[in-house]
Amino acid sequence: MDFSSLGSSLPLVYLIAFVALLGVSAVIVLRQVLKNRSIESSLGKLEKRVKETDCTSPEYYALASIYLDKKLFVQAVSLLQKALKDKSIPANGFAPVHNALGYAYECQEQLDLAIRNYKEAISQDPSYVTAMNNLGHAYEQKKLAAQALEIYEQILELEPKNETASRQVVSLRRRLVSKD
Repeated sequence: MDFSSLGSSLPLVYLIAFVALLGVSAVIVLRQVLKNRSIESSLGKLEKRVKETDCTSPEYYALASIYLDKKLFVQAVSLLQKALKDKSIPANGFAPVHNALGYAYECQEQLDLAIRNYKEAISQDPSYVTAMNNLGHAYEQKKLAAQALEIYEQILELEPKNETASRQVVSLRRRLVSKD
């Protein structure tokens, strides 16, 4: 084997690898820019609509979701509360709104309000696993391990392969056994 030819092609290999890496990076950055542009466009349209007219619950919810992504929790709470006042939607159709409202409150460390909204979401849709996971997490934040364990076990009855609930059940059982 002649290593002298390998030494002369090594810079070419490095150059090709570098160009490939730059290409992949450019694609990733471009996708992120397009995604952000789309979100900002939606944000602008929804904000304009909210200011100019009476909005529907889905519009308030959509704008609040963007605010939640941007960690603008106070603004999201305000919009979600407005969404709950929409009389054109049946009262039991607000489970996602209550879940989002619970999340906004939880992010502001207002755990009692978060728990109340998660419970409301679950009462409207008893199979709403996302709200149940969020409720379990809020219970854990309040150091209510037994209630959290109960919720996670209910999730496993609905979705036996739910990884989050499975992991939390094991963790909480260990924690509760060690306290005894």
